[in-house]
Amino acid sequence: MKKTTTTTLLLLTATAAVAQLDTASYPTERRQIRTLLHGPGGPERVSCPSDVVAVGAKGDISYSVQQWKGVQTKEKLVFKSVTPVPGTEIIRIYGGTSAVVNWLADVRLLVDGHDVALKVRRLEVFIKKETGWCRVAGQGTEVDEKIHPISH
Repeated sequence: MKKTTTTTLLLLTATAAVAQLDTASYPTERRQIRTLLHGPGGPERVSCPSDVVAVGAKGDISYSVQQWKGVQTKEKLVFKSVTPVPGTEIIRIYGGTSAVVNWLADVRLLVDGHDVALKVRRLEVFIKKETGWCRVAGQGTEVDEKIHPISH
């Protein structure tokens, strides 16, 4: 009986893990999210203007695009470009109206007058509103390529 119970629990756990990695359903919504990630423009284009939680590299939290831009100004930080590294997006859609997205960004910054280039692993949450998809949460972590080489 113990062996049957253990086997059943393992099978349920494995099934649940596979279900969480669904990256094929909702192909139209995936294309829409991918288009947002790869399109031109800044955070205003993809974020819900007054309904977003953005966590900065130093742990600061902004609750709107306006606050997020204020932090950048205070830190003398200018985003020159944020480019998705092709093939690194993991897009999971839930119910056709929400999405969790992991992706790798090639980021070029100007920080206090100095050029900075780095790779950032992003985790973002999108919701679908009447006007389309918009980001409600996002956080990035710098990838140390010496410790964690990037291959794709």
